[in-house]
Amino acid sequence: MPHLSLTPPPLTPKPLIPKPSHRQTVTPPGPSPGARGALASLCAAMAWAGAVTPALSNATDEAITPVRVAQGLANPWAVAFLPDGRFLVTERKGNLRVVEANGTVGPPLAGLPRISAGGQGGLLDVVLDTGFERNRTLYFCFSEAGDGGSSTALARAELAADATRLDKVKVIFSQQPKVASTLHFGCRITQTAPDVLFLTLGERFNRAEDAQTLDNHHGKVVRIHTDGRVPADNPFVKQAGALPEIWSLGHRNPQGAALAPDGRLWIHEHGPRGGDEINLPAPGANFGWPQVSFGTHYSGLSVGSGKSALPGLVAPVHQWTPSIAPSGMAFVTSQRYGPGWQGNLVVGSLKFTHLARLELDGTRVVREHKLLADRGQRIRDVRQGPDGLLYVLTDSSNGELLRLVPR
Repeated sequence: MPHLSLTPPPLTPKPLIPKPSHRQTVTPPGPSPGARGALASLCAAMAWAGAVTPALSNATDEAITPVRVAQGLANPWAVAFLPDGRFLVTERKGNLRVVEANGTVGPPLAGLPRISAGGQGGLLDVVLDTGFERNRTLYFCFSEAGDGGSSTALARAELAADATRLDKVKVIFSQQPKVASTLHFGCRITQTAPDVLFLTLGERFNRAEDAQTLDNHHGKVVRIHTDGRVPADNPFVKQAGALPEIWSLGHRNPQGAALAPDGRLWIHEHGPRGGDEINLPAPGANFGWPQVSFGTHYSGLSVGSGKSALPGLVAPVHQWTPSIAPSGMAFVTSQRYGPGWQGNLVVGSLKFTHLARLELDGTRVVREHKLLADRGQRIRDVRQGPDGLLYVLTDSSNGELLRLVPR
């Protein structure tokens, strides 16, 4: 993902800095007892449809064959699977399209709100509600213009019966404040329960220090109900001056999010020059940006303290240096690729144009494989489909939707 060669301004201490757990190799807490059962059930339903990097395999994985489903997509950003075998695909410039099972790309759907496309902004993620077959509801996030600039917004809508338009479109969350930047929107959506959504939010690049304070949504993961209400058990609901939607803080630009088989939320985020991270957001946890990083600024100067860890900050479970520029994220829960792939995490690389397959031992990455490296295509999104196969979007003006078929 292209970035400007600028160094964010030095940190100025601000109020409202919480006191989370230490930035060390720990496993953040899982779902609360009341939510754990619901999350486990949700993960079962969805299955159908260390801070220190270990020695990893860099071998090319030859176990799959990419099959083109569709092409001619303009910088596609996210794919969702309709129950009838068709696909919904977002294009960053502001289009939402239906792709037929035979690969025919349909016209843009009507009914979307005004989208502020430019730079890294535009129409970004889309996910179907877990009750879509009953309610036709979906969620999408995009860059929204307003006073002061733009920010990430999350909307819900219903897909019309003929799939030509969106109806009942309503913005249920807008990142505050809006700023004059076209960078670092974050914008990955995860539904963790029938009425709960998580949304990742970037710190907009030139507002990096905001990631450490609670009076804004920059550099945060937020948690809301599907109608936009704030859950009563969010960690900062009762803290004066804090925005109540915030779940975790200290993030840079998270462009991947997925539920693990155990119901825990995983995300990844872009580092600066090195230090891309995989993190497990937990209530009230502070992941350190821009106080600490495994990378440096693009100028070569140190980030924040110049350290990769400080007391009070949570360490990533994995980091990449040099940066791979990660985008898109999914867990392999099907048996289509054999037992060696089950429970693996797959992550797209924009910079090195491959799909990373990560073998896990609990939350620790123990081995990494590179898929699709010979194609030279930026990987923007990866999802597991209802058929148990992986689907990948490539990021270009002639982007492709690929199905990964086991050999």
